[in-house]
Amino acid sequence: MNFGKLIKENLFPLSFTCDACGIETFGTNLCPDCLKNLTFNNKRCCPICGRKVAQPEICMECKAKPPLFEIAVSPLIYEGTSIKLIHKFKNGDAYLKDYFADLIVKKLAETNAVIDYLTFVPMTKRAERKRGYNQSKLLAESISKRLNIPVVSVIEKIKETPEQKSLSLKARTENLKGSFKVQSGTPLISKTVLLVDDIFTTGATADAISYKLFTAGATKVFLATVASVEYKPLTNKENKQTEV
Repeated sequence: MNFGKLIKENLFPLSFTCDACGIETFGTNLCPDCLKNLTFNNKRCCPICGRKVAQPEICMECKAKPPLFEIAVSPLIYEGTSIKLIHKFKNGDAYLKDYFADLIVKKLAETNAVIDYLTFVPMTKRAERKRGYNQSKLLAESISKRLNIPVVSVIEKIKETPEQKSLSLKARTENLKGSFKVQSGTPLISKTVLLVDDIFTTGATADAISYKLFTAGATKVFLATVASVEYKPLTNKENKQTEV
């Protein structure tokens, strides 16, 4: 037991400082300024990928190429305070899993989805050792406790991949080929699975894993992430640049 950490948590509880910037908050998890810059994804959303859209309708990407998962939900938009929180979550502040799990469970309740199992986006063993934990797994376990739905580890990441944030959807899809495999003895035959991750950008990772879940016998896959980027249609010029 880490007595130093135990003493610190009792003398200086996490709820007395802002989770995003660290200043005193007098019992709330976010200070007024950080809360003001936390954008909730509760207005116009694509009914499939769940990203913020200009009009409450299916986004052009989902119309052009429907994702393999049924629907996706994310309680936050990836901007401002949510970027800070997720960065901290991925880099040592694992306790944020409970705050994020509460937000996701509330958002999931809007869908009336019936889920048999939870699973998560895996990391390679090397990457997980380097970080110390898989944040998506921690998040799935926290959601599991709230919904009383078991977590199953059925997908393994077997190949390191370069960072995807600067890549187009096509490049991301190519980047992920051969990265995942289904572990033996998966209990997913005729089951509905909720896939959990921290951020939704293009959906390439979710689609790659959804495909593997279907090969393992799942009949439906839902996706839940902490935050998603706002959907912004590309101009014709941007589309040509992306295709190159």
